Amino acid sequence: MHIHILGICGTFMGGLAALAREAGHRVTGCDTGVYPPMSDQLRALGIELIEGYRADQLQLKPDMFVVGNVVSRATTPEGTPRYPLMEAILESGLPYTSGPQWLSDHVLQAPEQARHVLAVAGTHGKTTTTAMLSWVLDQAGLTPGFLIGGVPLNFGVSARLGALAAGQARPLFVIEADEYDTAFFDKRSKFVHYRPRTAILNNLEFDHADIFPDLAAIERQFHHLVRTVPGSGRLVVNADQASLQRVLGMGYWSELAGFGLDSQVGWQVRGAPHDFEVLHQGQVKGHVQWALGGVHNQLNALATVIAADHVGVAVADACQALSRFENVKRRMEVRGQVGTGAQAITVYDDFAHHPTAIRTTVDGLRRQVGQARILAVFEPRSNTMKLGAMKSQLPWSLEQADLAFCHTAGLDWDAAQALASMGARASTAPDVDALVAQVKAAAQPGDHVLCMSNGGFGGVHAKLLQALKA
Repeated sequence: MHIHILGICGTFMGGLAALAREAGHRVTGCDTGVYPPMSDQLRALGIELIEGYRADQLQLKPDMFVVGNVVSRATTPEGTPRYPLMEAILESGLPYTSGPQWLSDHVLQAPEQARHVLAVAGTHGKTTTTAMLSWVLDQAGLTPGFLIGGVPLNFGVSARLGALAAGQARPLFVIEADEYDTAFFDKRSKFVHYRPRTAILNNLEFDHADIFPDLAAIERQFHHLVRTVPGSGRLVVNADQASLQRVLGMGYWSELAGFGLDSQVGWQVRGAPHDFEVLHQGQVKGHVQWALGGVHNQLNALATVIAADHVGVAVADACQALSRFENVKRRMEVRGQVGTGAQAITVYDDFAHHPTAIRTTVDGLRRQVGQARILAVFEPRSNTMKLGAMKSQLPWSLEQADLAFCHTAGLDWDAAQALASMGARASTAPDVDALVAQVKAAAQPGDHVLCMSNGGFGGVHAKLLQALKA
């Protein structure tokens, strides 16, 4: 079929486009400000990209319009539709569906070859854990398909279909299972469409304040996911999270594999985040030694091992594969250094944007660099952070940083006031150039400059490296 994707440059929709193209469908798409890296990946696949959402795209006459959740019925201040193509689709009575629904119907649960879906859900760590699990299964010779909300360095692509491996009843497919809503016409969480047989529930905190009123509302959505896992399936659940225990308290019908740092759970880790053992029922089953840091990545690895075990990968083999894991772009990615040796200033890029993710990211870097100074440069860019729902947690999230620099563009709340308890350790700036100037003035030889955002951050990484060299 020919599908036309609205909002094609988002990580999920771009991955879906790549899968559809690999499956032999004709794919076109549109977005506003068609942007890399997804635009580069899609053009390399021969997918035609159109700038904007003009109604004349009806002339493409696709068999199906696939609508991303960026699209809405919103209007401009002048009263005209922000997405005229969507209005034209509705007026014309043409067929449309959501991205998750199309993926389920034509890939995950396709009548000719349904897949064993391994879904990775959680407030934090979804992308990294999905990449880890895909890599472990790949190294075990199971040729999994995957759809990841980022580009794993081990694969270089964010999505592929995979194939049926010897000894498997179904092809395996690993997917990042997002709790954000599906589309403007389907307010269920995306992950409800995936019907996994193996589901990781990594952690659960309040997020997405633009669509969820409170944590309990997200817990209900997670329980909707639990309801879709069959009896022969496995729930891999972080036992240290009270929120996830409340989800399980609503009922579950599958094998439960609890993991965490607590000695009472079946699966545990022992050792430092960069060099640790995996234990099951008190017995050492494997050993991971890798370049990643942070307790959060230890737990991501543990969840990965348990999920891989469910489809027949030995724990020791999974641990060996993890020792060769290279992480995902924009996860503590070194963007450059100014200077040499111990005097070098290192600039990092990380996707962290929720306060807990910021805290664990800074903590992971602190464990890596010891007493060296950390300069945390961040922008509260997610819808939740823009609303100010978690501004009070920012000082806590930045405790391990020596200095903090906040980009305040687009905020309706006073970031300086929110960071006031940090005193002279915190600074704010209304634009990226001012932010770069502040960091340059404060930076010293041997510093580690950690930039955190879930967006492009105005090219701050390159601007910082250029300024620090001057």
